[in-house]
Amino acid sequence: MRRVSSITRGTYVAAMEGHTGKSVVTLGVVDMLSRRTERLGFFRPVVPDDPRHDHTTELVRRRYGLGPRATRACTVSEARELVSAGRADEFYAVVLAAYRKLARDCDVVVCEGSDYAGGQAAVELELNARIAVHLGTPAILVVPGAGKSAADVAASARLVTKSFAAEGVTIAGVVVNRCDPDRVGEVHSAIVGEVRDDGAGLVAVVPENPVLARPSVGQVFAHLDAKLVRSDDDALRRDVEGVKVAAMGLPNFLDHLSQGDLVLVPGDRGALILASLASALTPGSPSPSGLLLTGGLPPDEPVRRLMDNLPGAAVPIAAVDSDTYATAVAVSRVPAAIEPDNERKIAAALGWWESHVDVAALAARLEVARSERVTPLMFSYDLLERARSRRRHIVLPEGTEERVLRAAEIVHRRRVAELTLLGDDAAVRAEVARLGLDLAEVPVVDPARSPLADRFAPVFHELRRHKGVSAQMARDLMNDVSYFGTMMVHEGLADGMVSGAAHTTAHTIRPALEVLRSLQGPSIVSSVFFMCLPDRVLVYGDCAVNPDPNAVQLADIAISSADTAERFGVQPRVAMLSYSTGESGGGADVEKVREATRLVRERRPDLPVEGPIQYDAAIDASVARAKLPGSTVAGAATVFIFPDLNTGNNTYKAVQRSAGAVAIGPVLQGLRRPVNDLSRGATVTDIVNTIAITAIQA
Repeated sequence: MRRVSSITRGTYVAAMEGHTGKSVVTLGVVDMLSRRTERLGFFRPVVPDDPRHDHTTELVRRRYGLGPRATRACTVSEARELVSAGRADEFYAVVLAAYRKLARDCDVVVCEGSDYAGGQAAVELELNARIAVHLGTPAILVVPGAGKSAADVAASARLVTKSFAAEGVTIAGVVVNRCDPDRVGEVHSAIVGEVRDDGAGLVAVVPENPVLARPSVGQVFAHLDAKLVRSDDDALRRDVEGVKVAAMGLPNFLDHLSQGDLVLVPGDRGALILASLASALTPGSPSPSGLLLTGGLPPDEPVRRLMDNLPGAAVPIAAVDSDTYATAVAVSRVPAAIEPDNERKIAAALGWWESHVDVAALAARLEVARSERVTPLMFSYDLLERARSRRRHIVLPEGTEERVLRAAEIVHRRRVAELTLLGDDAAVRAEVARLGLDLAEVPVVDPARSPLADRFAPVFHELRRHKGVSAQMARDLMNDVSYFGTMMVHEGLADGMVSGAAHTTAHTIRPALEVLRSLQGPSIVSSVFFMCLPDRVLVYGDCAVNPDPNAVQLADIAISSADTAERFGVQPRVAMLSYSTGESGGGADVEKVREATRLVRERRPDLPVEGPIQYDAAIDASVARAKLPGSTVAGAATVFIFPDLNTGNNTYKAVQRSAGAVAIGPVLQGLRRPVNDLSRGATVTDIVNTIAITAIQA
């Protein structure tokens, strides 16, 4: 694989004390650099003695697929033993050796400093500064802002920048984290004046975000070693928005229960347990984030039977042996950490970071060159970055589908696009509450009750009257979420639509073909899949729409697919696929591909294209040298055009299932405004990516 530079670049994220939210800054920096290089590394010179408390390493290792490229030098105990014995130089040598070993296999390494767990802050600050010097990395310094005046924050910033500057460390930026929201501007002005003389680069002030300060239900249960009674993985990722001790009578308890509360209740208080679960199932009532049964008391058998038969594992239940008071104290001490599998919390953290930090300016300070190869990780994050840069409005017709709602929350938190959900408002809001999602700011429109239906119906009637659609038929169709959503796009009330998680492809695409119609360029609407293989992203077309295109249509598909590839950062080299390569075979199917290739070359002489060509010759350089030597496309193709739907659809599914590729699509091409279909097996990540693609198309 190609290296970005002969010298490994790095950066050191260091905080001046504990509880600064340093992990959010680290995550933001890692995420930023993951888009710009293939071989990213993560390094911690000192980690907690208990690996379970090293949340950040596990987070970046799993999220960014770093494997052994996420490592450490020594534990807190090992570091203290060396330093307290006057062997600091030996400690620094251990750190440098571990860093250099990692750096040999990386283009960029992000280092995160120590956690200030029980040590002296001044000593630890100096320790981190000297580590940064020995590693030769610029530093991003994190300063706490919670509960502090602008003058206090500025004094802290001055102290930490002077400490690192005195050691000769280049300071790439100063980030004040968890600042009081009403003091952001004042704090920023105060800091810039204080740190300018120390050569501090970018200065950013990130306000406190309550979501990031909340532990998840699963974290609370794990911290207390609670025994799980009932739950699922998604429910355990819900935020604990508050804690309620169920020590009142039932009516008073229900009056005090709030959305997202973790309810602490003795295990023998069956009425309160069942009331909490019933509240979660009642539209308009608060849904607890979880139940923690205290005292080591199991619910009575009749209560257990009711619990087991009540639907909605969205309220997880666990039990502890400690009494209610001791449990409440323990819960209050659970720290909030960003878990690798909690996409909701990760989206909140990254969205907050990107909203308050000039990421491009910080990257420029770190002088990280961009890799020429597009990996799946880089492709995915490029999608979100580009969509976020010009936020478009996307309508989601499947407003009660759980995967769509979870994806909508991530898109909303990452500020990727503006969204509108379609469906019955009460039903949508009830499902949002049941799942404990943060979608209060996302509007919900009910086609059956919206006055927009009366506006859309005559427009649709005029568009389709030549096909026999009456005024009444047009009005009836506006109750259908797919038609309603498509008309929102047609009328400019949304920039694009994404559907199909719970509807057929035909149900999603047919309204778009009827209303939005194809652009003047291509003769037909077609589609591509972005096939994300472990080390590259390929484009397959058309695998979803056209059963048997003729030569002219096939050429249109090829040109549209190449344009789509280039729009999304994949350099197009087009392979027109057939069972024959070059002049080796004949027949009607081969001649169709040969003619389509000729048309592509005639219409787009700037586009590298080869055909007819077999898949192995298009993808494998050694086969290409034998079958089609001298071709600039053979062995290096990035856009694969299949001769018919049967071949394309089966091939993409074979590659997806056999090679473990992530298939993003189908992405429609040739419509006047974008509408994209989802597989009914689409994951939350698939839906997020498709929303981003649709926003970029818009």
